[in-house]
Amino acid sequence: MSTATLRLSSAFLGRSKSAHVLERNFLVYRHLWVLIFSGFFEPLFYLFAARVGLGELVGDVRSGSGAPLSYTEFIAPALLAASAMNGAVYESTMNIFFKLKFAKVYDAMLSTPLGPFDIAVGEITWSLMRGAIYATGFLVVLGVTGLAHSWWTVMALPAALLVGFAFAAIGMACTTYMRSWQDFDLVNLALLVLFLFSATFFPLSVYPGGLQFVAQLSPLYHGVTLIRGLTLGLVSPGLLWHVAYLVALGGAGLTVTRWRLGSLLLR
Repeated sequence: MSTATLRLSSAFLGRSKSAHVLERNFLVYRHLWVLIFSGFFEPLFYLFAARVGLGELVGDVRSGSGAPLSYTEFIAPALLAASAMNGAVYESTMNIFFKLKFAKVYDAMLSTPLGPFDIAVGEITWSLMRGAIYATGFLVVLGVTGLAHSWWTVMALPAALLVGFAFAAIGMACTTYMRSWQDFDLVNLALLVLFLFSATFFPLSVYPGGLQFVAQLSPLYHGVTLIRGLTLGLVSPGLLWHVAYLVALGGAGLTVTRWRLGSLLLR
């Protein structure tokens, strides 16, 4: 058997073993489904608040093509991205910390044929799936309320999955460095800053020059711009840059998570 074939077989085996992590999470949460959906409602409330109140005060906003949009149409794609972010981060931070530091779930897993990479892939995929649930529900709301105007909107779900992947991987990587529950105050602060300053509620053009540069470093900004372009039908090759950014960020998070789990649990 060639070296390439061995590597391919090993990679496939690793992915198949990570499915056991997903199975465990499904069995744990099948009676706690209300907790899974809890984070979905926050962006939804923002959307309805904009539709019935704030949107009337703000008026129309110019899209990337210069066409006028209602304020609700402008922020709806951003809230979809934020919904995917919330689902992924909530699952990949506090829950992971509890399993890692208190329940010692991963110590038990590593006594089986599972390795750090299998655990990392399984947990990040589960976090991504939670983000996907939020995003799917939000897309249904957009369709029902008439806020989806382009057939490209169907691609917003894969885009939301990509946002979930990036935030799940980075969230789990950061969690491996957490020392106590108080550290999660920093997570909440970071989410709030990203939520407010990632061109979520205002076009990037109205930000001061320095803040525009900082905002473009935000992974949520790339998710917002990607999903907004799809839902408004403003599709161009430039959107591939946002895809590449999120893929690279998620890949970096997965790599760090794998290394950190091995460092913490296999010493």
